[in-house]
Amino acid sequence: MVRRHELTDAQWRKIEPLLPAGGKPGGQWADHRKVINGVLFRARTGVPWPDLPERYGPWQTVYERHRRWSADGTWKTVLEELQIEADAGDPDGALARDAERTEWAVNIDSTSCRAHQHAAGAPRRSPADYPEKGAGRVRADGREALGRSRGGLTSKVHLLSDDRARPLTWQTSPGQRGDSPMFVPVLADLRIRRRGPGRPRSRPDRVRGDKAYSSRDNRAYLRRRGIKATIAQPDDQRAHRKRRGRAGGRPPAFDKAQYRRRSAVERCVNKWKQFRAVASRYDKRDYIFNGTLTVAAIVIWLRDTVQEPSETP
Repeated sequence: MVRRHELTDAQWRKIEPLLPAGGKPGGQWADHRKVINGVLFRARTGVPWPDLPERYGPWQTVYERHRRWSADGTWKTVLEELQIEADAGDPDGALARDAERTEWAVNIDSTSCRAHQHAAGAPRRSPADYPEKGAGRVRADGREALGRSRGGLTSKVHLLSDDRARPLTWQTSPGQRGDSPMFVPVLADLRIRRRGPGRPRSRPDRVRGDKAYSSRDNRAYLRRRGIKATIAQPDDQRAHRKRRGRAGGRPPAFDKAQYRRRSAVERCVNKWKQFRAVASRYDKRDYIFNGTLTVAAIVIWLRDTVQEPSETP
């Protein structure tokens, strides 16, 4: 019987071939499905690891599997394979056909995740088996992507989503980091691999963003790459341009109809934050928190791409 927050049979058949095979005798994995369901239960409910229900086995096994797969990129590989399969057929599905458009558009935004007290206090020294444990480089303005903003100790997630409210890529930063400086790094991380030969898709046709991303540098970056920009302009920038007269130049193009579709990234954040371990950060290490984000993204993509038997016509 499938319980709440666990993989359905159809979803399990989808990701089972993407998981690491069992090891040699004496080093075999515990049952993948049971452990993954334990990871999903914790991500959805936000319970401390020792409080996992006994049906998922020893909590140390579930935690260590999640930590290891967050460090070696297994979770990310599963997500990339799901994105490849969805993109191989039709990147935007029925929504693209209904909208009568052929361009590939992405939406950018950020969201703050309040850090629980359990997320603080990570040791300053790297783990003994660094870098195998995935401890990344310490940023100068915040350790483990934790910082203080108006909301207190927070982490910020800067993300790109497609028009079906599915996360494509993201980066974490301390909570006080601004949105505009992260615009170029997040877009540079966008690499949707293709099925078969060919370079990954890394240049969308259009980028939509709110006023926080309106800057000369960001718009110049998009022009250099031949990407259309649908970014709202703040009132102070409009007033400054008008005060300069002719020297202010022409106002940037802005399509209101396109801007309305930016709501897809807001819906993506809403889906993400249905997972309590995403809405509130409980992980001390940044790479483990990114693993939790990836697990939630995998569930979002599975729900969108896997057709359950009850949904068949």
